[in-house]
Amino acid sequence: MGMELHAEKAGCAEMEIAEITDSDLFKLVRHALKSAIQGDPDQYEQLLRVMHPDEGVIPDVALLVTCLKALSGSVSCLDIVHHKSLIASILQMSMWNCGTDVMDALMEFNISLATSSGQYVDLCLEMLVSNFMPPDSFISLLNQPHGILRKGQVIDRVHSTLTYIAKLVPLSPLRLERMITERMPHIFTKEPLILIYVENMLKLESGAIGDLVGRTMLVAIMDKLIDLDVDIAWDDILQEDFTKGIFDMELGDLEWPMDDGQQNGDELQISWMERYFSGNLNAQKLDSLIVLTFEHLNFCKESGRLSQVFHTLLQSFQQTVLMAYKSKFAQFVLFYACSLDPENCGRRFADTLFHKFKSSKYPEWRMSAVAYLASYLARAKFLPISFVAEYVESLLEWCSTYCSNQGGSINPKAHKEFYAGCQAMMYVLCFRMRSMLAIPRIRSHISKHIEDILRHPLSPLMVCLPSIVEEFLRLAKVTHLDVPDNIVSSNLLESELSMAFGGRERLDTFFPFDPCLLMKSDRFIRPNFVYWSMVRSSYDNDDDDDDDEGTSDEDDIEICTAGNWINIPNDGAARSYDQDLDEFGNKMSKMSITPKVAQWGELQSGMRMPSSLLPCPDSL
Repeated sequence: MGMELHAEKAGCAEMEIAEITDSDLFKLVRHALKSAIQGDPDQYEQLLRVMHPDEGVIPDVALLVTCLKALSGSVSCLDIVHHKSLIASILQMSMWNCGTDVMDALMEFNISLATSSGQYVDLCLEMLVSNFMPPDSFISLLNQPHGILRKGQVIDRVHSTLTYIAKLVPLSPLRLERMITERMPHIFTKEPLILIYVENMLKLESGAIGDLVGRTMLVAIMDKLIDLDVDIAWDDILQEDFTKGIFDMELGDLEWPMDDGQQNGDELQISWMERYFSGNLNAQKLDSLIVLTFEHLNFCKESGRLSQVFHTLLQSFQQTVLMAYKSKFAQFVLFYACSLDPENCGRRFADTLFHKFKSSKYPEWRMSAVAYLASYLARAKFLPISFVAEYVESLLEWCSTYCSNQGGSINPKAHKEFYAGCQAMMYVLCFRMRSMLAIPRIRSHISKHIEDILRHPLSPLMVCLPSIVEEFLRLAKVTHLDVPDNIVSSNLLESELSMAFGGRERLDTFFPFDPCLLMKSDRFIRPNFVYWSMVRSSYDNDDDDDDDEGTSDEDDIEICTAGNWINIPNDGAARSYDQDLDEFGNKMSKMSITPKVAQWGELQSGMRMPSSLLPCPDSL
């Protein structure tokens, strides 16, 4: 060769390069590659040891970088069969363990190899995707300054390389998205690793090739949220206790873990969450992933892409979340996206749910859709009352038309969609009745249909969930809404009827936007959320002040009209607990569902979950 690759020092293969020019080095490397094909492996094996030193031998970084650059200019001499071990040793290198010089040389080689021949594209993409996550040994460093710096260095280079390859190899994004979904970590992967992997997916979604791979990334992330969600064992959560209504459960007494320094409801809520979720790793992973998704949605809104991203999320929701049996938390991704853009995303979500309720092929799908719609309309603080009333009126019209076309008497199984629609309508009214009835047109329209529906021989008051019926009738009396409360008595409210229409999966008790129990996610949801105590307190005050003169409902209600969307501070971004407490304390009286100021004790109870839906420690 004129110049040799040889091993001399401590058994380590080293290349004497003191007097070698770049041109000579290229010739040297190419000769080693050709010799391997011709059956002379000595110089090739020396080159291989430079890339993959023997155990215990410290690699020569300068030599490694120089050889990688030489190989980048010699990819035409590589043979996928004869040089398989060399290619593998390079592509299996973890960038997390390399300095920036080696990282840059690796990325240069990766690009040269991927663009030289189609047979190498998948290998190069796999190398880049494998660097989405650090090796296990690096996990402990992720929260340290060195680890944070290295993470940024790796991720930036990986994504810039993926973008460059995508420009030069047009079909590579299709292969990339398949590869990413196939290699996505399973639910038992350590939390830091799965978080970094999903962070890389979201970076792709919003990056230069997002138009090509973004939809696949979002769908895969939603699927992973559902996987984690359904893995949290809640078999013992739905305690079939019909002696206590769901509204009383949300206000009910819980065994709060009290520490000496805990005084307010927020601290109690955090302690309760920590108590039940601190030992559940998948619940914690789900919480962190949802927060990561929330932050990405905020970024999408700031960059003007939220509508596009929401379209994909909505499609994924219909295909997975909506059909998942009593999904507990994943659906809050849609709720939060709607809070960022109520006029667009908020309406599209409600329209989709109502369309599903009216037209889906399977009754269970329709029941799930209307349960989502009712829970959304009841809990979304960012929706104006005119918007909520529009859908309540549509539900009333649908139920009224159904009654007109049906004869016979009570049959929960045969008319389950009808009972689901009636229950949804009453559930929303329990939360929004006062604000809606304060508008004469809406009161007139509701009164027009509701008595005919409730007096129909199908008898929805005797079939729907007893706690909802009782609360609805009580509030209707407070607000002077004419309903046939005289035709039903407590001894007729048999739970077997609601269980029959709810079916084996008890869809009659499914309200998917009940308070979020995940501690990190809760701080994003809470500023946009209606708690039952906020509503109940106003009616309780009415019971005390019913005879007061000079006061009317309309005087104390903020009526939201079309286009008057409630403004969410910071565009719905997460805020500190102190900010939230101040917000609630200063603006409670302005909320559309709360005509009178709630006391702090009542507000605290509003942070609680219905006890029928509380996670049982044993089940977790």
